[in-house]
Amino acid sequence: MIYLDHNATTPTLPAAARAAADWLLSGVAGNPSSAHAAGRRARALVEKARRRVAVAAGAQPAEVIFTSGATEALHLALGGLMPRGSHVVTSSVEHPALYGAAEVAGARVTQVPTDARGRLDPDAFAAARLPDTALVAVMAAQNELGNEYPVSAIAAAVAPVPVLCDAAQWFGKRPLDFSTSGCAAVVLSAHKIGGPAGVGALVVARGRALGSTVAGGPQERGRRAGTENVAGILGFGAAAEAVPARLAAMTDVERRRDRLAAALRADVPGFIEHGDPSARLPNTLSFRIDGVAGDLLLAALDLEGICVSSGSACSAGALEPSPVLQALGLDAETARAGLRVSLGPETTDAEVDALAELLPRLVARARTKTHAEVRPCA
Repeated sequence: MIYLDHNATTPTLPAAARAAADWLLSGVAGNPSSAHAAGRRARALVEKARRRVAVAAGAQPAEVIFTSGATEALHLALGGLMPRGSHVVTSSVEHPALYGAAEVAGARVTQVPTDARGRLDPDAFAAARLPDTALVAVMAAQNELGNEYPVSAIAAAVAPVPVLCDAAQWFGKRPLDFSTSGCAAVVLSAHKIGGPAGVGALVVARGRALGSTVAGGPQERGRRAGTENVAGILGFGAAAEAVPARLAAMTDVERRRDRLAAALRADVPGFIEHGDPSARLPNTLSFRIDGVAGDLLLAALDLEGICVSSGSACSAGALEPSPVLQALGLDAETARAGLRVSLGPETTDAEVDALAELLPRLVARARTKTHAEVRPCA
């Protein structure tokens, strides 16, 4: 199997798996809130992991709040950084979790549109503010397109309105320095950097008031109740410690991505890239093949053992048009054609070359066959 869907989730790093497994298999229980020796040991390990995440994110340990993942972190931010029913300015290409969190928070939302390349203008965020705007929410990097956004410039343009940044895709692919970002809060996800799924963090600037959306205990300094997921947090800490090595690997990742893009441009008629090639994540390639359905190619690649993403949301078994591609101005049929390839540090030249060699043949077959006739290439 060739796995080229790292923006969806990443393989767990051995160090992260060992950190979680060592705790689970230690035979010693320990609730970090307990005062006895086992509890103190658990607390010490959790705080060590917190320091590791803070260092990787350019933050202070006291600013890191562990959650069950990026989705919960977004809900905590939208529910805790502003009064219910507040006005929020965001973009038209955010992750669905952001829109869901805003709805749960009762927010009134203004979406700033992108241009045809998915680019965002900081001045447009400033212009979208109302007198009662309580928060601006924007991702650092778009998960489907790979576009990188000028979050610090947006924060400067909308000041003094606080900015919430979803950095789940950015973290581990580009350097993150929360202390100089200009943001009030940043969202992180462990499984996007080689950590376990089911754990993430909301990083909130010191002195910034944050109400709790999960009540019932004093955990995370009263901002997120519930016994900590010690194993997951330890895995997150180990993955965070490996972020510098992950960042160093991005030079080779980008080289492989560019090599793939060049091959597809040369060998696949109708190959069209999405997004902004001048400011995008080093691992991401979003594209469509003119006249070929994305779900057909996705299935054909899957039959060949290559895992990529359609870039669209599957609902009730039917492939829906990508809302992100539609936000760029594409019609529903064209938006269904999108594919996303996302590489990781583990991706090899041979794997990239395999896709570059296979896709032209699959496209040629797809243009002459129905969905039911798609079979593996000989």
